[in-house]
Amino acid sequence: MSSEIRSLEPVAVWNRFADLNAVPRASKKEEQVIRFMLEFGEKLGLETIKDHTGNVIIRKPATPGMENRKMVILQSHLDMVHQKNEETDFDFETQGIRMYSDGDWVKAEGTTLGADNGLGVAAIMAVLESTDIAHPAIEALFTIDEETGMTGAQGLEPGLLKGEILLNLDTEEDDEIGIGCAGGVDVTAERDYKEEEVPVETVAFRITVKGLQGGHSGMDIHKGLGNANKIMNRLLFDGFENYGLRVASLEGGGLRNAIPRESSAVVVVDKIHKDAFVFEFGEQERDIKHELQTMEPSLEIMAKPVDLPEKVMELGVQEGITKAIYAAHNGVYRMSADMIGLTETSNNIARVAIKDGKIKISCLTRSSVDSSKTDLANALRAAFELAGCEVTCSGSYPGWQPDLDSPVLKVLRAKYEKLFGEKPEVAACHAGLECGIIGQNYPKMDMISFGPTIRGAHSPDERASIVSVQKFWKFLKEILKDIPVKE
Repeated sequence: MSSEIRSLEPVAVWNRFADLNAVPRASKKEEQVIRFMLEFGEKLGLETIKDHTGNVIIRKPATPGMENRKMVILQSHLDMVHQKNEETDFDFETQGIRMYSDGDWVKAEGTTLGADNGLGVAAIMAVLESTDIAHPAIEALFTIDEETGMTGAQGLEPGLLKGEILLNLDTEEDDEIGIGCAGGVDVTAERDYKEEEVPVETVAFRITVKGLQGGHSGMDIHKGLGNANKIMNRLLFDGFENYGLRVASLEGGGLRNAIPRESSAVVVVDKIHKDAFVFEFGEQERDIKHELQTMEPSLEIMAKPVDLPEKVMELGVQEGITKAIYAAHNGVYRMSADMIGLTETSNNIARVAIKDGKIKISCLTRSSVDSSKTDLANALRAAFELAGCEVTCSGSYPGWQPDLDSPVLKVLRAKYEKLFGEKPEVAACHAGLECGIIGQNYPKMDMISFGPTIRGAHSPDERASIVSVQKFWKFLKEILKDIPVKE
């Protein structure tokens, strides 16, 4: 299947993407891909360094006649979101991504594709090894851990980068030029609970929620997609009062930046209420599926009998935590008043884990307005603290404020119109690009973001448009020809 992808146009980009996707590169586990990039730069005979955080920087001199142009930083992140379907047999730590083409789309077999941000990385690699692309001096910046904390960008030291213009290749619509993004903060609620003996005269069920689309917790948060954790909590909420339902364990969702697609819980109910529970569960299933039928046609909700567990959660904590999850905001909190259609503030209840006397709930709160981000984080904190949780807010990073007077924006706008005969969409996005963080230590840097069309990022439905990659590659090469001269 790799050979099929390698034959696609532009060959230079797809070949580097295939090379990259053969290397495991989960966030916070980038050792192999860092080594891969260092070897790539060194084989080309280019200045190649790794900073103290693990970011890789490769510098390439300007092509003849372009020495008087400003140095350009081409930036993408090395890590990718690792998500797979429940039935997919795949080890992200040892296996390369299995890719195939389907019409205009490149997809992966039951896993994330890594087009976010692997296609940006591949395009930069293709520029670095090219011998026929005119360009100014290039500073390729490959950051780490973008997906789970942006620690690579946060660890960049002032003065390390030499470029004056930064082209971030991490936008997912090929007709869009990005000029701003949201900041974010991780909100985590934790508490211990006592495990109790399973009540007598009970039967056990495994409740499963699966088949949701999932997606990017920033770019897709406004679409009204189902959140497996919120659906599961809805199923459990009235269970004790009506059927004596007790929770033995629960696991839903995964990474903070992925809308959760699946959740599974083991519960017990009173034998005397078994038939009523099964009937009522069926009613809830039909209601939820009906509500979400447009956006989530593949949603499955099941309750199947299983063996009795050994322990259940203490009742008071169960009641408090289900109420807290119900109260905790998920989805869009506020739309921007300044940019029509832009989500300003949102939250993703990304992961809920209840097992062996411990509860952990992980959220990612995003906003382009820092005060609104704090407001929503405080609202979440209040809900979870009322349930006895200890709540921490960590990994906060700033948004990227739009600059409509950016000189490089003028270059990209004019180039896009000339190449494609239409105006690009100039917009901010609700994703957490690294530009805002980089701008803290490099406040005078002129930054812009663009990329090929990618759908379903952060989920196993991730796919990249082949025609769009061709458009993106043409656009990038033409931009490099018109970088402004040094002042």
